[in-house]
Amino acid sequence: MVRTETGFRLGRVELAIFDLDGTLIDSTQDLVNSVNATRLHMGLGEIEARLIASYVGNGAPVLIQRSLGPEASEQDCLRGLEFFLRYYREHMLDHTDLYPGVREALDELYGAGVGMAILTNKPVRFSEAIIEGLGLASHFARIYGGNSFAEKKPHPIGIDTLRSELKAEREGTLMVGDSAVDIRTARNAGVAACGVTFGIQPETFAAHPPDFAIDDLRELSRLILNR
Repeated sequence: MVRTETGFRLGRVELAIFDLDGTLIDSTQDLVNSVNATRLHMGLGEIEARLIASYVGNGAPVLIQRSLGPEASEQDCLRGLEFFLRYYREHMLDHTDLYPGVREALDELYGAGVGMAILTNKPVRFSEAIIEGLGLASHFARIYGGNSFAEKKPHPIGIDTLRSELKAEREGTLMVGDSAVDIRTARNAGVAACGVTFGIQPETFAAHPPDFAIDDLRELSRLILNR
């Protein structure tokens, strides 16, 4: 079901920019396992999956800082981050998979010639490896991560760079994501925002509502392609 904000109408989309975790891939279990492995490595107990999920979206350093808690020193966070990245690199595709309908939607958009890119706060080498592992690397003109630029989302530099490189007009660009971070990024860049309700943090849309929301990515492909 597509739910739109009053008065919003989606125009022609020439570039669709997707968040990764919680939007295209369900990576929660691998992130939870990696965070709890890090906590055990640091001599701490495991914490709830729901709490860890609430920390996702602002990049690995923030994820580890929040997961280790306010008592953790800067040195603790650096040591924890190093372990986390090493552990996650080895386990990031243990349970991670595409959400239902994602492959079909991306296939339709790619086949119709719609430009697509990924903009995530996850480290870029992990993002590229996951997309490659899931067999979708050819679908995206660019994949940019949290360490691709001097600033992470919600800074608009990622969208601005993608628009420039892929020759997309502002009014023809759409940001798709599962959290307020993605909506704020779209707003900062002056582009339209689509929220997905099936992801990790759709509850954050209450404070930062998208222009429209979908329950299945196939709804987006039908909307863009007017089917």
